[in-house]
Amino acid sequence: MTTQLSKQTPKRRRIKFTFNAKEAAFVCLSGDFNNWSEKRHVMDEAGPGTWTKTLLLPLGVYEYKFKVDEQWVNDPQNEQLKLNCFGTENNLIQVR
Repeated sequence: MTTQLSKQTPKRRRIKFTFNAKEAAFVCLSGDFNNWSEKRHVMDEAGPGTWTKTLLLPLGVYEYKFKVDEQWVNDPQNEQLKLNCFGTENNLIQVR
């Protein structure tokens, strides 16, 4: 995940999420910022195997994961993890 700050407002930040999956046909960004929707934040393929999505998020701490084809996958670029209610882990991002 790449955090990119631009055109900021005092209470929101533009955050760019990046995920590499060469064989993927579909990648979605899901988290507590979108009620874990598997359709709301479909990622765009920016180049062969590189998927991106930029969100404008309020300040706070969020849990998220990627849904790659039909598999839930953690962000390999983010080592901040939290145990979830399913016994697996979600990534954490702090927006300041």
